[in-house]
Amino acid sequence: MGVNLRNSEGYYDPTAYLALTNIEQEAKAARAFRPVVYICSPLSGAVEDNQAKARGYCRFAVDRGYIPLAPHIYFTQFMNDASAKDRNLALFMDIVLLSKCAELWVFGETISQGMSIEIEKAKRKGQLIRYFTEDCKEVRR
Repeated sequence: MGVNLRNSEGYYDPTAYLALTNIEQEAKAARAFRPVVYICSPLSGAVEDNQAKARGYCRFAVDRGYIPLAPHIYFTQFMNDASAKDRNLALFMDIVLLSKCAELWVFGETISQGMSIEIEKAKRKGQLIRYFTEDCKEVRR
């Protein structure tokens, strides 16, 4: 819709126009920036259940204004986690993607071997690491 140069009575009102335009621009800028966060949760074991949980964690991140990145959902579409070669390559790519993220979000109490690698890399790079329960409640560690 936009801001009108005239007020509700039809008079030219540049001061109100400028103020309302600035407010609109600030609101747009606030909505435009969404930090990328790396979603770290188990994959192995109950793979389908764990992927469903990871999708929920991604939705949680989106609802809070972040862009989630969960490679264990994406890479399993074309790579075989049971293959040592594919698994090692996927872990390498995970670490590359992790380095592009603002934060690492760890979900659940179970820390798998792959997750521990990701957590250690994030610690070494000084990235912010946040921990959440499976119910998406943040916990302090």
